[in-house]
Amino acid sequence: MPYPSGHRDMTRATIIRVARRLFNRFGFDGVSVGQIMAEAGLTHGGFYRHFRSKSDLYAEALQCFFTDPGWDNNWEGIEIDRDAADIGPQIVRAYLSRQHFESIENSCPMVALPSDVARNGESAKRAYETVFRAMVDILQNGSRANQHPDRTAALAIAALCVGGMVIARASEDRGLADQVRDACTEVALRLGGWDEGRDRARPRRRPL
Repeated sequence: MPYPSGHRDMTRATIIRVARRLFNRFGFDGVSVGQIMAEAGLTHGGFYRHFRSKSDLYAEALQCFFTDPGWDNNWEGIEIDRDAADIGPQIVRAYLSRQHFESIENSCPMVALPSDVARNGESAKRAYETVFRAMVDILQNGSRANQHPDRTAALAIAALCVGGMVIARASEDRGLADQVRDACTEVALRLGGWDEGRDRARPRRRPL
């Protein structure tokens, strides 16, 4: 019996979502194709109908909430309005939020996987660069009215977001981790001209 329309796309999206979560938790080398497919409720052999290799899947899993409309957020209290004029400060606050800090499996892979990317060849590096460039582009253009940071400021803001979260996650001292996130948020918002305190990711249940 034929599969319904859209089944292949849904299956592929499921594999990517599961792989992203497992890669974030265990790293590229710590996860097998068999584990990914089992977690997705699919057969090992079915993997190769969608991807040529684990490396190809890895490259596609390197997406984040600002590049993937289908991102399964689950960050309580965080909602990004992609159509808003003030998307830039929303991204900064969401990226450096407590919720993102605590959500290891549903984290942006730019935070969880930089060392893996450095070890895993050109395709993974290109995918990482693509996501980072997308973040920079959104930060450069995503602001209210005529307030737009220049390219240099947008690059610095993106680096503060990613680097700040990497350092916070690597810190055993939770107080230090919170200070790092708060400091990076403050400086990033100032660089973008978004430090008036009104532009926030819209809360769903509780504020950031």
